[in-house]
Amino acid sequence: MNVDTAGPLAAERPFRLLVLEDSELDYELLVATLSRDGLPVAARRIETRAQLVDALEADEWDAVIADHQLPALGGTEALQLVRASGRILPFLVVSGALGEEAAVAAMRNGADDYLVKGRLARLAPALLNAMSLAHARRERERAARALEHSEQRLHELYVHLQSVVDDERAAIAREIHDDIGGMLTTLRLDLSWIERNGDAASAERARHALQTVVGIMQSAQRIQRNLRPPVLDAGLLDAMNWQIAEFRRSAGVDVRFSHNVAAVELDDARAMTVYRTLQESLTNVARHADASTVRIDLIVGAGELSLEIVDDGVGLAPEALAKADSFGLRGLAERARRVGGWIDVSPGERGTCVLLSMPLADRAAAAEAEVAR
Repeated sequence: MNVDTAGPLAAERPFRLLVLEDSELDYELLVATLSRDGLPVAARRIETRAQLVDALEADEWDAVIADHQLPALGGTEALQLVRASGRILPFLVVSGALGEEAAVAAMRNGADDYLVKGRLARLAPALLNAMSLAHARRERERAARALEHSEQRLHELYVHLQSVVDDERAAIAREIHDDIGGMLTTLRLDLSWIERNGDAASAERARHALQTVVGIMQSAQRIQRNLRPPVLDAGLLDAMNWQIAEFRRSAGVDVRFSHNVAAVELDDARAMTVYRTLQESLTNVARHADASTVRIDLIVGAGELSLEIVDDGVGLAPEALAKADSFGLRGLAERARRVGGWIDVSPGERGTCVLLSMPLADRAAAAEAEVAR
């Protein structure tokens, strides 16, 4: 029987086989069987554990064929060594005394096929099939690694873009405060002077203009706070209380806020993560939840911070989390991941729970500081 080796397994070189066999005659019969069936083979016979380990480290192999019972190395142990090497290698068991139970055990342990000595007619097809499956597994692993690498690059890009966005927001907020805020203040003073010193018509127009300027200043302050809340400079709890008070005022929803600390020290990235998580969650409640109450719990301890936001609204449908345009929640998840934390959104029949968990500081930096102490 000649086996067609055309296709993805066709090789310019012979197939390199590592054969665990203590009988020189059985080894030669195995190689002769493969050659007779049209498979170009370059084989090496070994018998011991040390030889197997050395062979796996020293060379590249296309497959391993092992006798199930060797005086110095059993087939099961050999299979474990091959799998432990991290290589995806076809492993065929060939034995003269392999019962059905032992054959099933070998397959369960990861062997690709088993054959009985003296009946090697299907050795070549079995080897080619095992090599084809191994090739497919390697391709899947290569694709999985490429996908993982791509996801990591996308995450790094998001982190970079988010950092740029945060920096740009802070810069714009400063410009609004320093430039636009300063000019509006000057305009307000000028209009106040006209209101006091101008004729009746001018004073009336000045009063109307002052109302407009005050509205513009309030809008500018709101935009500034949304870009980079200056209240964060006063501390995270103050910023959260301010955000909650604004939500109560605008949405008319009762909010219960509890925390187990009087103050919490966080770096800018972590403080912004907590603040934006609260902001996005309350925005979603106002837009979609139709809730009457919201419970917010901030727990700090054991080097971790957790923020839980629970509403009693209509709930979030599970498919809503997978929507292509669900960027708000994905953005929160990426923010949390950026600082070593995670976000969980739990939809229910009534209400939604958003849970943020993150370390209070970078774990690597904290470990270095602990060692330094």
